[in-house]
Amino acid sequence: MGQCIACSDDSPLIAAALGVCGRCARERFPSVRDHLSAFHYQARDAFDLPVRPPDAAAGVACRGCANACRIPPGERGYCGSRENVAGGLRGAARGALTWYHDPLPTNCVADWVCPGGSGAGFPRFAHRDGPETGYRNLAVFYESCTFDCLFCQNWHFRNADPNAGRTSAEELADHVDERTSCVCFFGGDPTPQLPHALRAARRALATRDWEILRICWETNGAMDPVLLYEMARLSLISGGCVKFDLKASDEGLHLALTGASNRRTLENFARVARLAEARSEPPLLVASTLLVPGYVDEEEVRAIARFIASLDAAIPYSLLAFHPAFAMADLPPTSRGHALACKAAAEEAGLSRVHIGNPHVLSDAY
Repeated sequence: MGQCIACSDDSPLIAAALGVCGRCARERFPSVRDHLSAFHYQARDAFDLPVRPPDAAAGVACRGCANACRIPPGERGYCGSRENVAGGLRGAARGALTWYHDPLPTNCVADWVCPGGSGAGFPRFAHRDGPETGYRNLAVFYESCTFDCLFCQNWHFRNADPNAGRTSAEELADHVDERTSCVCFFGGDPTPQLPHALRAARRALATRDWEILRICWETNGAMDPVLLYEMARLSLISGGCVKFDLKASDEGLHLALTGASNRRTLENFARVARLAEARSEPPLLVASTLLVPGYVDEEEVRAIARFIASLDAAIPYSLLAFHPAFAMADLPPTSRGHALACKAAAEEAGLSRVHIGNPHVLSDAY
């Protein structure tokens, strides 16, 4: 049970650590901004991460994402993976990551519309006219992120040593074998280490230019647009997709939950939507939203869906059930009623392809 510092409401749908309800995060954000910032600082300091994007006048500029860090000598950027060493940025040559081969079909956000899970794009982009049983995905988890999501399901990567076990792009690409039909870069988020991921993707494609090998991304979408276009290009030519996690529509709520603005994310989503017109199947662009109880409700999903529909009503949209984790571990799982109501809201907003992505996580409570 948490209490909101702005409206004094008590509710099991208020994360006690956060101390702000979803309604006040949207409607009273200026009055709770300092409180929320202090909590994000505390959450990051516990893992020895920079508490805010550095902005040193004499620092080295990193243009990889919307945080636009200017990193002082000997210190790291907000993502924790880029460091100013002797006046230059270190962290792009070898990736801080883990990888594994994941049998297809897998629990990918886009499995219901992608070639690996559905056979979409067969025979050009899929081995089978249906799920690619017998093939596998090279899943690449980057151990860094440009956001500070308090509901992060994969927050444990923050405990990883950023200097241990680094892998070159060439070494990573060499793990693509004859049964690998797709590579998915996720995390954390691939954004902080995109130069590394792009090198690995290009090398992998160069060695499989006569076979099927899809390049896919799962991201918060806050990267530099130049890097985004190269990501999308590789996915477009290979039959892969770019999966955007649209965490919230309202900027105040987004700042409360992630510590970051969603402006770059929405701008980049629109950019890929325009590129997606070049290939209808399989879809280049896929959106998802985590249904955080008390915060990401029907109102929020409806606003996100309207934005997506304004670009293309056929963009696939997956609604994901929340499981208690990290700083929001005291919230309940997403209820079945919450998920169904959000699905209806998204469809009413004009979207034609809406999906509940992990129904097994839903609770039966309403």
